[in-house]
Amino acid sequence: MRTETFVYRSRIPVSAADAFDWHVRPGAFERLAPPWEHIRVLDFGNGVSEGSRVEIELAIRPFRQRWTAEHRDIIPGRQFRDIQLRGPFAFWEHTHSLSEEGPDACWLEDRIEYALPFGTLGRWFGRPLIRQKLQSTFAYRHSTTTADLICHRQAERTRPMKILVTGSSGLVGSVLVPFLTTGGHSVTRLVRRTTSRPCLEPTVHWDPILGTIDHGGLEGHDAVVHLAGESISAGRWNERQKKAIRDSRLHGTKMVCDALLRLRHPPKTLVCASAIGIYGNRGDEVLDEKSPAGTGFLAEVCRDWEAVTESVRLRGIRVVNLRLGVVLSPAGGALAKMLLPFKLGLGGVIGSGQQYWSWVEIDDVLGSIHHALISEHLNGPVNAVSPNPKTNRDFTKTLGHVLKRPTVFPMPAFAARLALGEMANDLLLSSARVVPRRLEETGYVFRYPDLEPALRHLLGAT
Repeated sequence: MRTETFVYRSRIPVSAADAFDWHVRPGAFERLAPPWEHIRVLDFGNGVSEGSRVEIELAIRPFRQRWTAEHRDIIPGRQFRDIQLRGPFAFWEHTHSLSEEGPDACWLEDRIEYALPFGTLGRWFGRPLIRQKLQSTFAYRHSTTTADLICHRQAERTRPMKILVTGSSGLVGSVLVPFLTTGGHSVTRLVRRTTSRPCLEPTVHWDPILGTIDHGGLEGHDAVVHLAGESISAGRWNERQKKAIRDSRLHGTKMVCDALLRLRHPPKTLVCASAIGIYGNRGDEVLDEKSPAGTGFLAEVCRDWEAVTESVRLRGIRVVNLRLGVVLSPAGGALAKMLLPFKLGLGGVIGSGQQYWSWVEIDDVLGSIHHALISEHLNGPVNAVSPNPKTNRDFTKTLGHVLKRPTVFPMPAFAARLALGEMANDLLLSSARVVPRRLEETGYVFRYPDLEPALRHLLGAT
């Protein structure tokens, strides 16, 4: 059997022992899975231990492929190897190795020996595509590994925390949990229902509709990250949908806050999601955390949402109201909805194109939450947005450039309103030029302050 070799190597400014520990903690697989790929874990096995097996499902629409690998040749602090037992390749052997470069740096090397299926035919047609996929995948993996390790190293004076997370299956929560666990923190998920999805973290149950919550399961946490809420873009807004959006935020947040107030040992910190929708439609006015709230449905919801947390603030719990911008991830949200038309060459500006979109790359959302958790002097409203907001026109051109597609099909304002109704005004046509004043003042360093590098990282367009 003829095999190919692929090697990707990076210098990481932490010790080999720290880098190895990161790789073998729960959540590492999820942190390393490229967001542009459709990958689902079916079985984690016993983690990275000798002979343990992990099973994943790759979705290459409309097909699905199961992939089973076994961990072997584990040398703590130095290496482990993944051997394909079942999957898309005729042969696959992946060696992760770490070598010291002094006490505070190491080299991470991923070496893959593989053989494509279908012999000569497979090599002829598949080789260029596989090499390209491996290059983009491991560029993403090494970039994420390095940035995560640097982020957690900066907080090494903070002891590992026990953190309760709501909304853990959502766009942000599903990546926040593995980010925290690979950093050495213990996470409990507050969930509404039991699912068949593999879950390595303990769960506590609540039901916002029935008003029930397991108070005992909430005891003993150092912090709470509250992300739960109905998606604002799940469907066309009508009175029923708007009520669901409002109630899920206000009622759910009140339930969490009331429960925290009843605990014998309440957490020290609550990081509660909010949104830059609180500023309303403000044209090109530069907005920071001291700017007053605007008008409109989302502004009213966000204002009332943040007000609910005042009860725990008055009881001495530090509260950070994290005002999220347009969160960029190909796994969901605005960017995911835009990708298909843009890839088909059907993208274009919306309305005048002059409205500001205050965006934020999803890893900087994780970084902002982490910064809020460990920064004891940070409280109140905090804008989680890039320091460089873009107009819709600039955003459109940049996305088209990254995807190498034209952007010549505009969507007039009337067409957006016709398609989406009131939602179009608040989500697509509204302008909010928001800056992250509090994050910058307290020393947060953005991974992706500029749009094009952020999109290239998220879409594998290196």
